[in-house]
Amino acid sequence: MSVSNDLPNRRVVFTGLIAACAALGACGTPAPATFDLTSTRPDSLRASRGGAGLIVAEPSAVFALDSERIVVRTGAGELTYLPRAQWSDRLPKLVQARIVQSFENAGRVAVARPTDRVTGRLTLVTDLRSFEIREQSRDAYVEVAAKLVTAADGRVVAARLFIGSAAVSAIDGAGASAALDEAQQQMMRALVAWASGAV
Repeated sequence: MSVSNDLPNRRVVFTGLIAACAALGACGTPAPATFDLTSTRPDSLRASRGGAGLIVAEPSAVFALDSERIVVRTGAGELTYLPRAQWSDRLPKLVQARIVQSFENAGRVAVARPTDRVTGRLTLVTDLRSFEIREQSRDAYVEVAAKLVTAADGRVVAARLFIGSAAVSAIDGAGASAALDEAQQQMMRALVAWASGAV
């Protein structure tokens, strides 16, 4: 009986395959699809009396929303995440970026982030209360509480709740992200118009 001399070579090939799988994430497991949100455009915003010097803080959010995952509400008090789909960044950071861009697109208020190391008269403080697909009603629902706070003494000068909703065609990555983007644009248009008029 003869023993094959290529056993060490087979081990090398097998080890190489394992390393390749690890480098790619996991063999047979596709990477999650990545989706983005869009900013609003000037022609979709109401006229405002303008202003300058608004700092846009990163929104606060509960743990379930403070990630790249897309949230699905399956029932009362029950949340899950959409499989094989994610946002392009942490949701609060992504929403902050789109709020800043929406103000810049409108060109009515000079805006900056706290990390830009510039000063402003007011800070826009927001809280992401809901940013989810509601399975039972088959819609996207976005709810954001906003406050305008003075930089000098932290006094709240205005506050308002903003809501957006849109029907979802399918509860998958493409359908959910498109519906949530439509809902957040409704919310964003109202938010930017309100804050622009108050600055």
